[in-house]
Amino acid sequence: MEAFADVVRAGKALYIGVSEWTAEQIRAAHRLARELRIPLVSNQPQYSMLWRIVEDEVVPTSAELGIGQIVWSPIAQGVLTGKYRPGTPPPAGSRATDDNGANFVAHWLRDDVLTRVEKLRPLAGQAGLSQAQLAVAWVLQNPAVSAAIMGASRPEQVTENVEAAGVRLDDDLLAAVDEVLEPVVVRDPALTKANAPKARA
Repeated sequence: MEAFADVVRAGKALYIGVSEWTAEQIRAAHRLARELRIPLVSNQPQYSMLWRIVEDEVVPTSAELGIGQIVWSPIAQGVLTGKYRPGTPPPAGSRATDDNGANFVAHWLRDDVLTRVEKLRPLAGQAGLSQAQLAVAWVLQNPAVSAAIMGASRPEQVTENVEAAGVRLDDDLLAAVDEVLEPVVVRDPALTKANAPKARA
């Protein structure tokens, strides 16, 4: 936190944020940031329809402290786009076939997950959205989310994702998404600690 303070005082940053920290780490960091008079404003966790481990502890703590979530992987490494199909090899050129990305997406490439994701297709269609847009809109609609970090390998993907900004999903659609995905959603808050930095603030 003192290093963060040095960066702010040197004028190299106006605000600071952390990534994948536990609620306990965020609370301790917030206390130190106040003592050091630097603005800790954001946490950057992984968050999607499938990966919701921050909902029980990190999000409420952050909300209490006035810290927003700038989430990454809102389309679950591309799985929520529907391009990966159960019982079918990953499409050529996709993240799952890339040496750098395959490890990140591998745990989603199970038939039980992919079968559930396929059931989102008609729900997205009813809303006039692609599956990717549905996933992005779902994340952005959460009041705890300040912004979403989008990855794209082609310009048209950027355009498609941007069109999800400002889309409001109705309560029935949100409930239907939960019903479809619930058996494969990861919620265990203990996984936040497993992914957090080893050294605490």
